Amino acid sequence: MNGVQVLLIDDEVGYTDALAKRLDRRGLSVTAADGGPQALEIMASKSFDVVLLDIKMAGMDGIKTLRAIKRRHPEVEVVMLTAHANTDIVISSLAMGAFDYLLKPADVEELGRKIEDAAMRKRSNSK
Repeated sequence: MNGVQVLLIDDEVGYTDALAKRLDRRGLSVTAADGGPQALEIMASKSFDVVLLDIKMAGMDGIKTLRAIKRRHPEVEVVMLTAHANTDIVISSLAMGAFDYLLKPADVEELGRKIEDAAMRKRSNSK
């Protein structure tokens, strides 16, 4: 998974910091954002393969952020993260173009596989 650029978007800074360190140890290049507006600002100047996006965030929630990401960067694959298994929201996010979703706290092994699958799909769609 070396070389995969990941943007982690979550307003829980402690969770974001811990997860970013764990993913970084797996050879991923992780950038963290504490919400949708900051993430969109970062994405305006840097490209990513995969976005990990929390659904429940204060201010601009994950669904609004997903919509903005897909409108501006349709090639980026987005994996939704949620602590609340709300089937309607998950189905809605998949319909808007999310690659997949995982329940928080996500198992790092499973999350690593999702990131790898999403990065491979992005690369195959870019050809």
